[in-house]
Amino acid sequence: MSDNAAVVQEFFATLERGDLPGVIEFVGGEIDWQSPVTGTHPPEISWSSIRRTKQEVAAFFKELGQNVKPEGFELFKISAHDDRVVVEGKNRGTVRKTGRTYEHEWVMIFSIRDNKIIRFRHYYDTADLVGAFQGD
Repeated sequence: MSDNAAVVQEFFATLERGDLPGVIEFVGGEIDWQSPVTGTHPPEISWSSIRRTKQEVAAFFKELGQNVKPEGFELFKISAHDDRVVVEGKNRGTVRKTGRTYEHEWVMIFSIRDNKIIRFRHYYDTADLVGAFQGD
């Protein structure tokens, strides 16, 4: 496993433990953190704005946690080349407002420099998540 892949794997292990301060330590001083819905996100996915600093990434996780109760994730594959690490996975959760659950597969692309995440992209289909926010 490459050093960069190991950084990302440890990032996920820290996230799984619920150690938010530890997760933020993986983030570089300047970061480009986005998902495909950034800028055009459905109102239900309010946390999906561009993040440029550690503090903003911490706010991302806080906003996410206020809206969604994570119930686990599974990493299918981690691939690394140069500074890029691509992770395929799946996560599950419950929307706090409606009590409805969701599950979706995703791809995340990390760029690593000096063992820190400097760029992050999260690609997923928002339909299941938005449906869980809308209730019955």
